[in-house]
Amino acid sequence: MLAKGLYYYSCLKDYDTAVHYFEQARSLLPNSSQIAASLASVARRRGQWEQSELYFKEAERLDPRNVVLLGQHAQFYIELRRFPEALRKFDQVLDIVPNDVDTLVAKAAIAQAEGDLPRASALLAPLRPPAEDPQALETQVYQAILERQPAKIIPRLVELLAKPDPALGYITGELRFYLGWAQEVAGDHAGAQESWRQARAELEGFFKEQPENFSLIGNLALVSMALGDKATAFKLIEQAMAVIPIEKDAVAGPIPIEILARVAAQMGEPDHAIPALQKLLSIPYDGALAENVPLTPALLRLDPMFDPLRNDPRFQELTSGAAK
Repeated sequence: MLAKGLYYYSCLKDYDTAVHYFEQARSLLPNSSQIAASLASVARRRGQWEQSELYFKEAERLDPRNVVLLGQHAQFYIELRRFPEALRKFDQVLDIVPNDVDTLVAKAAIAQAEGDLPRASALLAPLRPPAEDPQALETQVYQAILERQPAKIIPRLVELLAKPDPALGYITGELRFYLGWAQEVAGDHAGAQESWRQARAELEGFFKEQPENFSLIGNLALVSMALGDKATAFKLIEQAMAVIPIEKDAVAGPIPIEILARVAAQMGEPDHAIPALQKLLSIPYDGALAENVPLTPALLRLDPMFDPLRNDPRFQELTSGAAK
């Protein structure tokens, strides 16, 4: 029953049927933390945040030292921007698995979202994540971009992308987008354009094979934006929204809306960017970049992708509050 539920949840995205099987499994295995955690995950996708939290707490009572479960619970709190609670969960993980790289990176991403770049830097600087841990590497790149000092991270990206691991798949193209972004912020416009052209070629190859991969579509939209192809960028965003509408997935559904906000900001469309940002700041969700932290007022203040909006009073109002 549990395996069937996971199949319907993960593969078919049929949450009603998944819950049916999870509940059947729960009656047979009342002390299974995995079933409670699975029910928590379904509730998140449905936007049932209070119910999800209850399931997570139940799962932790059954298995209090399960670091995967603690990490999932922490991500739940990140989506809700309840950062102090997320940090407590990550500290519990570190008590069990000291110096865990992914946990330290997640704590750094929270510091970024709170606008505390020195704290984020202190956590990230000692780490040298391998290429097979792209989220950690992307968080380091994002840190350098937020600090407006990307030159220090560019050689690391160039080194990794000189001989990319084929197992990374479309993530190689994603990393090339980050390289181009870092080069652009560093003032190397020609280098950025070349990186983005390579990224587009790589991503388009995977897009033919994975036309419903919303993350891949989002990467292509950002690369199209960076290359000045406004029409293609917006067309791709429409495709991503159709693949994963927010009504179907409260966690990942807003990701294409964040891509829309970023593309619209860069493409001179503030009347599209501002409403998207207003919506995003009002809801929980997984963020579009790096460590999947949702946008906050602090990130809007720091992220150079939103620089074209800085003189807009509506944007200034969004950035005036403390990070939620």
